Amino acid sequence: MGHVDSDKAMLDAMIAEGDPNEPVVMLNLLRYRDMAAPGAAVDGMTGEEAYREYGKKFAEFQPRFGGEPVWMGRGKHPIIGDEEWDIIILVRYPTRAQFVGMFNDPDYQAIAPIRAAALDDSRLLEMTQILPRET
Repeated sequence: MGHVDSDKAMLDAMIAEGDPNEPVVMLNLLRYRDMAAPGAAVDGMTGEEAYREYGKKFAEFQPRFGGEPVWMGRGKHPIIGDEEWDIIILVRYPTRAQFVGMFNDPDYQAIAPIRAAALDDSRLLEMTQILPRET
């Protein structure tokens, strides 16, 4: 089984170990299930269809957390390693605190089971900018 749920300890570490006001970019690596897992109101949908449903619901309240997709594309040929991903998304958040706050928000928690039902595996990696250097 893959990784589809957030790790509370890692979210706590994001705040404890980093500047809560620093901008972050989140790398999302997503692999869909063939069929969505039952029980999250997406029964009978493919994983991709269920993830689109999650995306529609997420878009309704996402602006208050400031997340801005900066790149989205299909995974192609792995050159190093053997993991294959259906979709790769980079999302910029104005602050680390806004990203973490999203995960603790009841609206997000209500739709998180749809994301989990849609995905066979995923990775979500916090990144901070090194290049180009800000002047």
